Amino acid sequence: MKRWIRDGDIVVGRLDRQEAAVVRGLVSQIQDMLMARAEEAPQDELAELTGIRTGPSTAPDDPILGRLLPDFHRLDPDAPDPADVDSAAALRSLHEPELLEQKVSACDVVLSTCAPDGGEIRLKIAEAEAWLSSLNDVRLALGTALDVTEDMPDELPPEDPRSPHLGVYHWLTWVQDTLVEAMMA
Repeated sequence: MKRWIRDGDIVVGRLDRQEAAVVRGLVSQIQDMLMARAEEAPQDELAELTGIRTGPSTAPDDPILGRLLPDFHRLDPDAPDPADVDSAAALRSLHEPELLEQKVSACDVVLSTCAPDGGEIRLKIAEAEAWLSSLNDVRLALGTALDVTEDMPDELPPEDPRSPHLGVYHWLTWVQDTLVEAMMA
């Protein structure tokens, strides 16, 4: 892939077949995880009557989903106040469905604008923002799975099983960075 460039109100990029397969595969995995989480939402009769959706009141057990869907209210880990716990549960229940919808929608944009065989990608600004959102989610998920830290070297020894995946993580970082630069141009 070459750098993204901006041409007026359009952002243009090009992925080869393998790059497109990586992006599509990772975005699809994130989308599947998010949709599975959305299906965990409780069925609430009042929500059905009022149209106000509710989601789970507890954080996901999966560390990757926990990273993608952080708490809306941080608790004191040493001494959580019961009122704060209730507040965090209520905020999650109210806001998580909308967040899930936005994230799944962003994944849809990437999957619809990135051809399976690669090629030129022409994005309107709103589509480029969806790409940024999805790329960020993929990087967060991959970084969590690889246990990426600020102290981690740019390259790992070849015998480290995370080594090839860290290369993908760095490539996605570059793709995201050049997309941001193109949008700011």
